[in-house]
Amino acid sequence: MPNLWDNAMVSAQTNLLDPNIWPLSATRTDAGEIAIAGVPVSELVAQYGSPLFVLDEADVRARAKAYHAAFNDSEVVTEVFYAGKAFMAGKVIKWIVDEGLNVDVCTAGELEVALRAGVAPERILFHGNNKSVSELERAVEVGVGRIVLDSFIEIERLANIASARGVTVQVLIRLTVGVEAHTHEFISTAHEDQKFGLSIASGAALEAARMVIESDSLSLLGLHSHIGSQIFDAQGFEIAAQRVFDTAVSIREDLDFTVSELNLGGGMGIAYLGEDDPLRVEQMAKALHEIVLKECERVQFPVPRLLVEPGRAIIGPAGITVYEVGTTKDVDVTDDLARRYVSVDGGMSDNIRTALYGAEYTVALASRNSSAELIDSRVVGKHCESGDIVIRDVRMFSDIGPGDLLAVAATGAYCRAMASNYNHMVRPAVVSVVDGKSELVLRRETIEDLLALDAGVN
Repeated sequence: MPNLWDNAMVSAQTNLLDPNIWPLSATRTDAGEIAIAGVPVSELVAQYGSPLFVLDEADVRARAKAYHAAFNDSEVVTEVFYAGKAFMAGKVIKWIVDEGLNVDVCTAGELEVALRAGVAPERILFHGNNKSVSELERAVEVGVGRIVLDSFIEIERLANIASARGVTVQVLIRLTVGVEAHTHEFISTAHEDQKFGLSIASGAALEAARMVIESDSLSLLGLHSHIGSQIFDAQGFEIAAQRVFDTAVSIREDLDFTVSELNLGGGMGIAYLGEDDPLRVEQMAKALHEIVLKECERVQFPVPRLLVEPGRAIIGPAGITVYEVGTTKDVDVTDDLARRYVSVDGGMSDNIRTALYGAEYTVALASRNSSAELIDSRVVGKHCESGDIVIRDVRMFSDIGPGDLLAVAATGAYCRAMASNYNHMVRPAVVSVVDGKSELVLRRETIEDLLALDAGVN
C-alpha cells in the first residue's frame, strides 16, 4: 500500500519555489499561484499573452550590483561586462549600466541596441570571430572602447579601417589557451579545435601581438581568454590564467611590450536544478582576484586591469517562461513505465537549449497549488519535431490539464535571445515586473510581422 503521507509531503515540496533557482521576488499567492514582484502570472498572461517571458527587474539589478561590488572589492581594478548575447533589450541594458556594469556585444545588431539604450561607446567591448568590414567601420565610427581581435585577417582589416579614419583603436587579442571547462562540449570555447581565438601553442598569439604592436592605428591593451560557459568553480580559470600570463611575459620579453589588461572571460554558472551549486559571486570574485595576484607574483608582472564577463549569471535566474497547457497524453513506454506528455503552447522556438544540448530546467505548476499524485511526465512543445522537448523527465501532478499554466525557471538567458520563427511561430513577448507593476520589454510578434517579410504574399 502506498505511503500517502510521504506522497503528500512530496507534493507539498513540489509546490515550493527554491530561491536558488527562481527569481528573488517569486512567491505563491494564497491561491497557490506563482507571482513575480507581487503580480500573479495569470494576470500577466491575460494582459500580454502566452507563452510569456517574465523578468524580475529588481533581481536583475541586484545581481548586476552584486557583481560590480564583488569585483571592485580588491586591489585588482576590475571591469565587469554584461554579455549582450544572453539577452539584449534596451530597457534591460539601461538597468545593467545603471548598476555599474559595461556591455559586450558581438554583432552590429547588439551594438545598435547598446548605443540606442544610451551606453557610452567607451563602455562597450566588441567580440566575434567574423566581424564584417561594415561592423568594424561602425565600431570605429562610434568609438567603441575595446575590440577583441580574433584572426590575422581581422587585424589587417581593422588596422586599415582605423588608418583610413586617422584614429587609433584599442584592442585585445583573443587567445586559444587550450583549457576546456567542465561543461557541455558545444559551450566549451578554449580547446584548440574550435573557431575562436589565436593559438598560444602554435605561436599565432605572439605573431598577432607583433602585428598589432607594429601597427600605427591599433593600440594593444591586453589579452582575452574564455574557457567556456556554465562554470561552477574557478579551477579552469587558474590554468587559463597561467597561460595568459605566460603569453603576456613572452610579449614583454620578445616584443618589448607590456600589456595592461587581461580579460579572463567568464561564463559563471547558475542553478537550473536543485542540485546545482555554483559559487556565489563574492566567492568567484575573490578566487579570480587571488589567481591574478598569484600569477603576477609568479612571473613578476605588474598587476593588470582585469576584465570579466559573467554571462548568464546576471539575467538568467531573474527570468521565467510561462506556458499554457493545451493537451495531455498518456504513453506506455514499457510494460512497467508510463509517461504523460504535457503539451504547451511554445517549445523549441522559444527555448532551443533542451533540444540543442540537453539543457535541464525546473518546472512548476504556476496557476494553482495541487496535492494530486505525482507521475512521470515530459513537457513538450507544439512544433512538428519529436525533439521539441522543454523538460525531458519530471514528476508532475496528475491533475494538470488544459488551461493550467506552467512556469519554467531560469530562462532569462539564451531563451528569448535564441528564439526562432520555426513553424511560423511568433516569438513571445518579454515583460518586466517591479513593485507590483508590469512593463513591456519586447512586444509579442504577430503573424503580420512574419508576413511582412514574405514577398510571395505581399
